[in-house]
Amino acid sequence: MTLIYPSNFSQKTGFDQVKELVAERCISDMGRKRTRELFFSADFDLISRLLKETREFLTILETGLPFPSQDYLDLSPVLSRIKIPGTYLLPEELVDLRLSLRTIASCLAFFRLPVAQSLTYLQAIAGGLEVPGHILREADRILDEKGHIRDNASLELARIRKEVRNKTVASEKMIGQLLNMARSSGWTSSDAEVTLSDGRLVIPLQATHKRKIKGIIHDESASGQTVYLEPESCLEINNEVRELENAERREIIHILIQFSDHLRPETGILLKAYDFLGEMDFIRAKARFAMDIEADEPVLVQEPIIDWVNARHPLLNLSFRTKTKTVVPLNIKLDKVERILIITGPNAGGKSVCLKTVGLIQYMLQNGLLVPIDPDTQAGIFENIFIDIGDEQSLENDLSTYSSHLLNLGFFLGNCNPQSLFLIDELGTGTDPSLGGAIAEAALEKLSETAAFGVVTTHYSNLKLLAGRVPGILNGAMLFDTKKLQPLYILASGKPGSSFTFEIARRIGFPEEVIQAAISKAGKTHLDFEQQLQEVETEKLRLEKRLKEFQVADGFLGELIEKYETMKTDLEKTRRDILDNARQEAKEMLEQSNRVIENTIRQIRESQAEKEKTKSARSEIEKQRQRIIISSTEEKKTVKADKPKELPHWKPGDLVSIEGRPKPGVIQRIKSNEAFVDFDGFKITLPVQSLLPAKSPARKTSGHVSPFIRDLNEKAVNFKLTLDLRGKMADEALQVVQKYLDDAYLLRIKEVSILHGKGEGILRRVIRDYLAGVDEVISFDDEQPDRGGTGVTRVVMK
Repeated sequence: MTLIYPSNFSQKTGFDQVKELVAERCISDMGRKRTRELFFSADFDLISRLLKETREFLTILETGLPFPSQDYLDLSPVLSRIKIPGTYLLPEELVDLRLSLRTIASCLAFFRLPVAQSLTYLQAIAGGLEVPGHILREADRILDEKGHIRDNASLELARIRKEVRNKTVASEKMIGQLLNMARSSGWTSSDAEVTLSDGRLVIPLQATHKRKIKGIIHDESASGQTVYLEPESCLEINNEVRELENAERREIIHILIQFSDHLRPETGILLKAYDFLGEMDFIRAKARFAMDIEADEPVLVQEPIIDWVNARHPLLNLSFRTKTKTVVPLNIKLDKVERILIITGPNAGGKSVCLKTVGLIQYMLQNGLLVPIDPDTQAGIFENIFIDIGDEQSLENDLSTYSSHLLNLGFFLGNCNPQSLFLIDELGTGTDPSLGGAIAEAALEKLSETAAFGVVTTHYSNLKLLAGRVPGILNGAMLFDTKKLQPLYILASGKPGSSFTFEIARRIGFPEEVIQAAISKAGKTHLDFEQQLQEVETEKLRLEKRLKEFQVADGFLGELIEKYETMKTDLEKTRRDILDNARQEAKEMLEQSNRVIENTIRQIRESQAEKEKTKSARSEIEKQRQRIIISSTEEKKTVKADKPKELPHWKPGDLVSIEGRPKPGVIQRIKSNEAFVDFDGFKITLPVQSLLPAKSPARKTSGHVSPFIRDLNEKAVNFKLTLDLRGKMADEALQVVQKYLDDAYLLRIKEVSILHGKGEGILRRVIRDYLAGVDEVISFDDEQPDRGGTGVTRVVMK
């Protein structure tokens, strides 16, 4: 069983406004009724289905597929009314029935299109539903396209209307003749026209001549000078027309009764069709609202957990978009290990907004609404959600603010369990700080024992110390810019925050002597604690920045090492290929020489040369061949047995050099097989195997230069002392500036200039805000007037 507390939870979290905004996007009362009936659920399957239905309709809206969006009319009350025999639809209800049935038929036809085959959850709602075709055909037979009953809706109606037209024409002709006579006789004005009075044709006559034409006076003007007379000669025809009109109404009712009798057997099917239409309207409105607040479907898990990335308060997001502002997103994670988040930070720093964001998004999610968080993040399900926020003092019950907070806290303690989420704003306030802090601390310890999940905001220092001491509790801080003295509205989990009480007081111009008096009264211990919190946060940010720099440098060095290893492998392979080719060529040369020698010997034999001399020549040739073979074999063995040379015994202070850099460097220290070498101010760690004596010339085996040195030389050659950013957007410019300053620092360049132009000063301001946070920058200022002035920023590097 789910439990939501307090009863005005929807109003406190802003969910009432969310429902109103969804209702505004409905087309029909059917959709608006469903919006009012939204309910909180802990049923995983139900919530998952509702989210996927809305997500599929959001896809329809995003892709612009042709889904019907008009004539969402609810005829359910009419269909229920005509279940009794003898009852019938009114003509205007028949018009609405035809329009709405056409809309339903178009919706069902949409889900049969190939592009809609992936919308499985929406198709399930429409599954097996059909609009009876004979109902629409019969409605089309009775009504024309303008929604009027056709003359041929029945034979009797056609006869009546024909007779009405004939008699009306005769009456108009007769009364027209009498009007012309009255004009020519001066009994009425020359511009007088036939008019209607109570549905009957009359002519205006001057009161002094009202007896010149026999008939019935129906009305007179306000002055009494003009009367409106129905001629006696037309009276009978008009009476007949009136009787025919009554007959027409009776015939139309007869037609509608017959149609209703035809419709009545299909009432059950049609009621389901209108229920489907209302559901489509409701889902469409939810999808439109999701599109407006940039919401999506998260990864839903069947356990209590919050692991949100880029969560945005939906109402604040809508409001800011109209003002071209953006909401700072919230990243928050609560799991079974770290269940309760204590958020501290300055006033107006976003703590309460953070709390309401968690409550509203979780409640929206479990009402089946898409929520504004990244779609690949996890969202869990809670059975109970409790909130204590705002001033609940009551004059009727004689409750103070603190008493109401205690009542709420007591309810939480009595009802929280591992499936509960509680949200408490400014825990412990409203009473003596030391006592309120003690009760708050004891209550949090007890709530932690229930294994419930929670988000708590506070200014009490003792609550900040619970993290690490009480299982399941972690700290969170709303970050604050200590340089600009303004909140950043960013939640950082895992550390407590400072309230920045005195800093904010100075920012708003509070009297300094009063601030100093308050500082002395606050006590050194508390101020030291606040100062340590600030220093810890500042140091963490600095370390994170340095870590990013080291990661970039590590990646760069890793690439160089990979290039070096690849080139080394290629060189070894080339060396082996050259030796193999040489041996092969030598072998071919030997074979060719053998052939020549054998040919020579054959010629000698044929020429009857002396036998001993021939034998001696062959013996000498064989000796020569063996010497070449032995020489080649020894070379091959020498290559295989190539031993690594002995390395010099380097020590700190030795002068060394490396390939590609003629200037010597000094060894600063040696650790394991690596040496830290200073090359005229450029310091780098190198393998000892790569070091050469400074006085010895570098070996020039292949002209190869160290990849690191080659890249460094290329940077030095291509580096420009002025960086031109004109025409670039702020984000792009910042990326370029960051890389430019990294290269400048690497090359030990002491001063550079950044050309950003004057314009509106936006790019100048963004760049200077960035420079203020770069540790390697000593100072920056405008360039001299004759060198660009405020359009150029001169930067001095460490």
